[in-house]
Amino acid sequence: MEHPKLDYISYPYEWCFQQLRAAALHHLDLCLDALAEGLTLSDATAYNIQFTGPRPIFIDHLSFRPYVEGELWLGHNQFCEQFLNPLLLSSECGISFNDWYRGRLEGIPTPAIAKLLPLKARLSLRMNAHIFLPAMLGKGGQGDAVAQREKKNTHSLSRRGYEGLLLQLKGWITSLKPKGAKATVWADYADGNTYGDAERKGKRELVRDFASRVQPNLLFDLGCNSGDFSQVALASGAKSVIGYDFDQGALTAAHHRARAENLAFLPLFLDAANPSPKQGWGQSERAGFSERALGDGVIALAFIHHLAIGKNIPLDRVVSWIVERAPVGLIEFVPKSDPTVQAMLRYREDIFSNYTIDTFRECLGKVAEIQTETVVSNAGRVIFEYRHRAQ
Repeated sequence: MEHPKLDYISYPYEWCFQQLRAAALHHLDLCLDALAEGLTLSDATAYNIQFTGPRPIFIDHLSFRPYVEGELWLGHNQFCEQFLNPLLLSSECGISFNDWYRGRLEGIPTPAIAKLLPLKARLSLRMNAHIFLPAMLGKGGQGDAVAQREKKNTHSLSRRGYEGLLLQLKGWITSLKPKGAKATVWADYADGNTYGDAERKGKRELVRDFASRVQPNLLFDLGCNSGDFSQVALASGAKSVIGYDFDQGALTAAHHRARAENLAFLPLFLDAANPSPKQGWGQSERAGFSERALGDGVIALAFIHHLAIGKNIPLDRVVSWIVERAPVGLIEFVPKSDPTVQAMLRYREDIFSNYTIDTFRECLGKVAEIQTETVVSNAGRVIFEYRHRAQ
């Protein structure tokens, strides 16, 4: 059995709520289909799910094995920790799961989520069956799977019961939504930013021209927001786009766009000042962001000021970090005169004397060749196209 090599590997702690929910439902559907054919899966890890654009796929074919009549679902605890519990953290507690998940690669322990859930959750039969009862019985630890195997001869689950359990979870997870989900700071940026129509059109034209000339197989969109420019790049020659953003509302909008328009576009959560590190045993199980985020092209539009000013990262390091992503790209410089930067500086001291277009031009010129400079706003925003000197 063979399948195409994936362009990019992502991890559950980089997905938005809707992506983790889609991955969970995909796993449950696969379990149901397998059961109908007399098969089951040996585990229920979220890391066996990847995305091609907005579509989840299963990558571990060796997890399939024959179903044994009466066996328990030994992957239940793992499914809860890596799928259900993070979703409940967001839907019941209003807490984004990304940082919590990254802090513990195996997901959120059932005893921990049981302590965080509101009291009214204890009135739910589903919560008691999948969360509170397992937590009370001391399950959810490393020995849980072993303990269940030891009880196989005295505890059994009929095939109909197995199927019913999967269907119950599917219905429950389908109904989950992030608690208090609403428009966030940047979610409507593409429609509500400080650009006029002509300026927005000009910016899209630059992306369209860049993508048509470069024809990147894999393009990175740093600060992708709702995916407006990713969509333009895909329509102009880019084969696939990986977008990154910190704002959950923007990621939700981007994911909905990718699904609705069937785009080869995967938006992912990224705190660029603290990207995913190497993790796991020997720091080699899960590759870090810098190891994976190497593509054919990059666009970083309205992005650098969030790091240089918002996070106090030296401008030369921000520029170098972006250029390391791909041999060619577009980077937008947003000057201090821009209303967005003015708003960022309103309640803090301006200690950024080196944040100027001349300094930016010097920093970029040290690590790449500047191909073009195009003014795209009345406030003085400029988009630079660069190319590695080796190209």
